[in-house]
Formats: sequence, C-alpha cells, structure tokens
Amino acid sequence: MKEEIHIFFTALQFFTRIPCPKWIDHHPAYLQKSSKYFSLIGILVGGIGAITFYAASYICSLEIAILLSMVATIYTTGAFHEDGFADVCDGFGGGWTKNKILVIMKDSRLGTYGTIGILLILAVKYSALRETEVFYIPFVLISGHSLSRFIATTLIFTHPYVRDTDDSKAKPAAKNMSLSMLFISGFFGVIPLLLFKNFWIFLVLIPMYLSKIFLAAKFERWIGGQTGDCAGAVQQLSEVVFYLTVTIIWKYIW
Repeated sequence: MKEEIHIFFTALQFFTRIPCPKWIDHHPAYLQKSSKYFSLIGILVGGIGAITFYAASYICSLEIAILLSMVATIYTTGAFHEDGFADVCDGFGGGWTKNKILVIMKDSRLGTYGTIGILLILAVKYSALRETEVFYIPFVLISGHSLSRFIATTLIFTHPYVRDTDDSKAKPAAKNMSLSMLFISGFFGVIPLLLFKNFWIFLVLIPMYLSKIFLAAKFERWIGGQTGDCAGAVQQLSEVVFYLTVTIIWKYIW
C-alpha cells in the first residue's frame, strides 16, 4: 500500500502542478509505474474544472464559466498535454525525417504549426462544451479528462518509445506499460461515464479510440513509435473527440 501511495503521488507530481509531499520525486522506478494512475489524475483534473465551472456559473455567464473551467484544468496540469500536442504539430508539420521530427519536438520554442494547432483545438473544445447541456458539463469535464488519459495510455501500451536518449524525464512514464497497469488505467478512465446514467454514452469509446489509431499510424509511419509528446497529442485529440461525440449523442440519440 505504501508503494502504491508513492506511485500515485509520483503520478500527481509528474502530470500536474498540485503540491505533493516533499519526499516525492521523479524516481524512474516509480515514474515507470505512474501511468496506471493517469486516468485517476484525469478525474482530479476534470473535477477541478467541474468545480470551477459550477462555482463560476453562479456569478458569470455560461461562456465565461466554460472558459474559466478550461483555464483551471490547464493551470492544474501546467499545460502539460497541450504542450505535447503543440510539439507534435510542429514536429510532424515541419519535419520530413525521423531525426528532424524528434529534434523539432524536443525544441522548447513554439512554431507556426504548434500555435495554429493549439489555438484551433482549444477553440473546438470551447465550442463543443458550449453546445453541451449545461447540467451535464461537469460530468463531461470529468469524463473527458479521465477517458482521454486512458486512451493515451493505450498508445504507451501498443507502441514502443522511440527516443534513444536518457535525458527526458518523460521516458520512464512513456514506456514498458504492463497489461495490469492498462486495466487499472481503463477502470479509472471509464468509471466516470456512469455519472451519465445512460448506456449510450459508452459509444464515445469508438471515435476516441479511432482518433488514437489515426495518430498512432502517423507516429508509426514517421518515427516508428511514440514519445511523451505523442501521448500528450493523443490525450488532447481524444479529449476533444469526446466532447464532440457527446454533443452528437445528445442531439441525435439521447
């Protein structure tokens, strides 16, 4: 139990900016196992967004409440996954060889492709949340963050880590995921869907996983696997696909 608590706090420290006990660090042995709690971290992050939305909706317009909920989740994670998505946009947009793509993704500077990509995906997130029934927005935020992180862990499980350098803190968390770890991540990823009390909501799993297959095929073709930035990109794309699918389910099926 003590080891699992240590692993959880390692995941919390790595994937968010939430303060953790001082005895927690980025030790590779714990960081390697931290991905199994990726979806649980998503519940916490989504919960912060949901609470922010709920509180803000009493004093602000719906539009501002949604924006503040997005700000809260981004602030909580330090834009960790948004940064990965932007790096992938820059790398695959401007690179034509494996080495060039990896070098561009490693660059801390934000390029044209990354700027356009992150602006567009944030705009789509906001627009999709704006189209969601107000009562369900907190549930959508919690589920979107948890389930998209589970989808990202499936990339770690199915595709090898391709960076051959040891200077990346993300390397232990982005490789060697076991089946049991995947199941744990899946449990925490899917469980928030029960908040909707409607079986049709589980249809979101299909387009979300298809979005992972789409990106994974691109990663496999160009760099032969995945990196931490690739997992972040899958998380971001599957999250926005979740929001869009919920609006479609609500309009045509619910």
